[in-house]
Amino acid sequence: MPTLVRSQIPLALHDSAATRRIEQAAANALPAHTLMQRAGLATARLALALAPHARRVWIAAGPGNNGGDGLEAAVHLNAWGLNPVVTWLGRPDTAPPDARASWQRAVQAGVMFAEQPPADLGPQDLAIDALLGIGATRAPGGRMADWLQQLHASPAPVLAVDVPTGLNADTGWMRTPVTTEIIAARADPASAAGQFGLKPLPPPHHTLSLLTLKPGLFTAHGRDASGAIWFDDLGLPANLRDAEPPSAWLNAAPTAAPRPHASHKGSFGDVAIVGGEGLAARGLGMTGAALLAASAALHGGAGRVLLSLLDDGQMTHIASQPELMLRRFERLELPALTVVCGCGGGDAVSAVLPAVLHAAPRAVLDADALNVIAADAALQAALRQRAPAGQATVLTPHPLEAARLLGSTSAQVQQGRLQAATQLAERFACTVVLKGSGSVIATPGQPPVINPTGNARLATAGTGDVLAGLIGAHLAAGQSAPQAAADAVYRHGWVADHWAAEQPFTAGALARHVGAFDTSPRADIRLRDQSLLAPGG
Repeated sequence: MPTLVRSQIPLALHDSAATRRIEQAAANALPAHTLMQRAGLATARLALALAPHARRVWIAAGPGNNGGDGLEAAVHLNAWGLNPVVTWLGRPDTAPPDARASWQRAVQAGVMFAEQPPADLGPQDLAIDALLGIGATRAPGGRMADWLQQLHASPAPVLAVDVPTGLNADTGWMRTPVTTEIIAARADPASAAGQFGLKPLPPPHHTLSLLTLKPGLFTAHGRDASGAIWFDDLGLPANLRDAEPPSAWLNAAPTAAPRPHASHKGSFGDVAIVGGEGLAARGLGMTGAALLAASAALHGGAGRVLLSLLDDGQMTHIASQPELMLRRFERLELPALTVVCGCGGGDAVSAVLPAVLHAAPRAVLDADALNVIAADAALQAALRQRAPAGQATVLTPHPLEAARLLGSTSAQVQQGRLQAATQLAERFACTVVLKGSGSVIATPGQPPVINPTGNARLATAGTGDVLAGLIGAHLAAGQSAPQAAADAVYRHGWVADHWAAEQPFTAGALARHVGAFDTSPRADIRLRDQSLLAPGG
């Protein structure tokens, strides 16, 4: 049975090429047509569980094997009395052998075929998207595009087979022309109905990933387009699955080790926040960004947090957070510190960045530090030299900052987020957190990690500064750069996911609550369940 559970262990993700190799190996080891029959049964079981009282199930079936999965599901749903109606874009004389065999089984079972989708679907019914799966190479057109539009305009929930039609299984980028409508409607059904003329899309929407989990389901447009993600490995033998190395990993909840009683403030490291250009420099005061990073480092568990504002000494104390220790940059003992540099740094950060790159054993580079590095070949070379010197570095770019570092555009970064993060990690020999929906953590020589936590609450000023400070706290506590980045990103998103709906959400409030991370069953049951999938349940 397809499984939807919390992700407590890292989950292997396989791209389309790896999935096809696994599929071919499984097909060679099993009787003909076995995988499609299993896929159809898994789809039908989930459909029955999602819509047990459906009067009608519409299956939009494409011409290939994804459509064959839908045809096979129709056989079971018909036998169970759910009255499926199949609209099929294939033809018996041109369909792949397995899809043709499933068409024959559907015809023999008396499944109803139609030229047009049923017009009477209601909220209790179900629409199944079995149009393309991972076989999409271009945006759908013609009748397929029309049916896709009707799928997402219908009041019935949608179950996508393997991946939503038009979603690139490797990158999470949507190829379909209804991308904007789909994403906007899922994020805000009422406003989307007015803007695009669509009926509100009733939650939940679902995707049943078959055989393997695909990276594109969890990043870029994937999380919005996929809805609740289910998984069925179709009984794949472990030796076949393990023979293909993962293309990426899905991040899992960190394990919080209890702190020894015999601890002191020096036990958990010192974090220095360097940033916050003053108002006098350019008329653009940005000290708030550094304060947010410092607050996050403090509440994230750092033993001491030193705040070095690039404001020419304008701020002499911080009444709201007296725990923060103000230091002039030249008084920082960089070789003994974890340095978070760049938050609100403006142009002033260029004067201190060479010293940070040279002397700090652990560094998190964010915001303006990244922009300065992108424009300076000498700083890029200094950044690359940190790894051979045994110095740990984490870069935390958003897509535009990543594009500047790569010499590309933010659109190109977004269309290939895993590739962009990996390129940055390899180019600068460090760990990279490419922020956004499904943040990507990349480290040289390792498959990238996609983070499953976080939501649109984080799309507000200052939350990136909070993340930088939190990563600094994890680094200062002794974690490696990849682990510190992965754990902090998960924790940062988890707090946003579990934010009480009645409480205003700001970056400052987020910074004060990053220490509330708790994935145990005792966590507040009023908070939204951010369930994810795991093979086997």
